[in-house]
Amino acid sequence: METSEILKKVRRIEIKTRGLTNNIFAGEYHSAFKGKGMAFSEVREYQYGDDVRDIDWNVTARYNRPFVKVFEEERELTVMLMIDVSGSRNFGTTNVMKKEMMTEIAATIAFSAIQNKDKIGVIFFSNKIEKFIPPKKGRKHILFIIRELLSFEPEQTQTDLSLVLRYMTGAIKKRCTAFLISDFIDNSPYKDALSIANNKHDLIAVQVYDKRETNLPDVGLMKISDAETGSEQWIDTSSAKTRKAYNEWWSNRQRLMEESMKKTRVDYVTVATDEDYVKALMSLFMRRA
Repeated sequence: METSEILKKVRRIEIKTRGLTNNIFAGEYHSAFKGKGMAFSEVREYQYGDDVRDIDWNVTARYNRPFVKVFEEERELTVMLMIDVSGSRNFGTTNVMKKEMMTEIAATIAFSAIQNKDKIGVIFFSNKIEKFIPPKKGRKHILFIIRELLSFEPEQTQTDLSLVLRYMTGAIKKRCTAFLISDFIDNSPYKDALSIANNKHDLIAVQVYDKRETNLPDVGLMKISDAETGSEQWIDTSSAKTRKAYNEWWSNRQRLMEESMKKTRVDYVTVATDEDYVKALMSLFMRRA
């Protein structure tokens, strides 16, 4: 993709996603992702009912009457986006590929974060950590992230969700809000890594998939390829047995993902490429508010 084309796409995504954050997500994001603690604000004279544990003894001694410390919610968050850049994201049978929807979702979350003066960082992953962008604030930083989302070419094509979860847990020392954005096509178990990451951080999962991935059409002989392994084979989609086996594979994989999220208490949302991701994110935010 040429630089001029990338810049045009970046601008289109910025206009759309900033509009969404300004008009739709402003209050919901703030309510859904609260500050990480209480920060000292000021001192004032003791009033009846104040907690004696909040008395500031130095100021009290200086003025010979009791003063208490006043705390307020510390709003600034660090938000991390873990974005799947494996081969399977380059798939879409509607007018949007999974990669494009993942980019818009990530941009929407990023603009929501900076609107609330939060820092935002990104980890691109396949079955290796492809790139780490440290958390920063500001519009220029967001635009850099969007450019990377559009133009980044991974070295590997497969997926390892456990790897990125372990990496994020180790790399980000203080508690953060982390979004795992993926199609969750990973044959290895990742429940333990989900649990560990969610215990240390506030983890949210966003699954992006294409409905054509959920079942096979009855169109006779079809050549299929695995975007992550590169393997190809011919299958007979007119066979009811073949279509049933494929549907069961998808259903089982989806069930395992949902069970993993519920058992580890990770909030998650699932959105197809032909669906409105705005509604999906709004639903997620409102559940957490």
